[in-house]
Amino acid sequence: MASTRPITTAFRSSPRAQLRSVSTSSPAAPPTSPFAPRHLLSIADLTPSELTTLIRNAHHHKSVIKPTGQVPLSLRSGLAGKTVAMTFSKRSTRTRLSAEGAVVALGGHPIFLSKDDIQLGVNESVYDTAVVASSMTAALIARVGPHSDVADLAKYSSAPVINALSDLYHPLQTLADFLTIAETYPSNSAGSLGLEGLKIAWVGDANNVLFDLAIGAAKLGVDVAVATPKGYEIPEEMRGVIDQAAATAPKAGSLLETNVPEEAVKNADILVTDTWVSMGQEEETAKRLKAFEGFQITSELAKRGGAKDDWKFMHCLPRHPEEVSDEVFHGPRSLVYPEAENRLWTAISALEAFVINKGHITKDA
Repeated sequence: MASTRPITTAFRSSPRAQLRSVSTSSPAAPPTSPFAPRHLLSIADLTPSELTTLIRNAHHHKSVIKPTGQVPLSLRSGLAGKTVAMTFSKRSTRTRLSAEGAVVALGGHPIFLSKDDIQLGVNESVYDTAVVASSMTAALIARVGPHSDVADLAKYSSAPVINALSDLYHPLQTLADFLTIAETYPSNSAGSLGLEGLKIAWVGDANNVLFDLAIGAAKLGVDVAVATPKGYEIPEEMRGVIDQAAATAPKAGSLLETNVPEEAVKNADILVTDTWVSMGQEEETAKRLKAFEGFQITSELAKRGGAKDDWKFMHCLPRHPEEVSDEVFHGPRSLVYPEAENRLWTAISALEAFVINKGHITKDA
């Protein structure tokens, strides 16, 4: 049966000025000096208004650049003469393309560093790598395994650190997801994206993509229903982070959890899934495929569960056939390719905010 959790936990938000009067952290970020740069490690690091602004800025950049292919001078000079280090311990398609493309669009020079290119974890500590790399670059974009890796980079870095994926969070993906949703459900609302009351149904594994998506949804007033097999639910600690995020919202979205896919998709506007076997879980493949039987997103599931007549489908890619039927994935309801493209525009928005503007996203930041 489904259970709806009240979202009431108080949240200690991250400080917003470049020079901070106290040293604090969000649930995703370590304590740092008041004089340290601001980092983006999770959507939990953002206020609702900052999240809204980042998405609006991404939409603006897309509307200006995409029709002509020309980046305005004011934007493409932002990182002129600067280098951004991209350290990836996990392979990637969309994250690497969008991050490198965003750095170039802003006039900077990306340097890609795979786990085989640098000494991190071999002959050099995270502390040494963070101090040295940040002394030579304008920012670090890190795609890692344990979240502690990117948190430690941020703790010791003198340049902004942007999390390009960890085992707990994937903020750049969430920005792209909500840009896609905002484009699909446009609004003229002045103070918000106008997404309040929409419902996202997540059917599949509770993973890093879901965690930041749920955090963002709570901040934007979007309801989320999550269906996972028993034993694969959202961890208690992460539910607390989502609750904390909701406490920052003028009108928080709700979080419902169930082990029955049909209960999750009832009245849903958007159906979402992701891989059932994340990188590093390959040894669990057979066990997971058996556990997730019946969790494939299909038109039949949407009909049985009573999703909205005009429901849409999203997936962060790469996709595996067991997760969603070909009919849905390649059909007119699918938003997966605009969603993938939007990784570029939101990466531009994030780099502009955290590197060029030094973490000042809204006027009161």
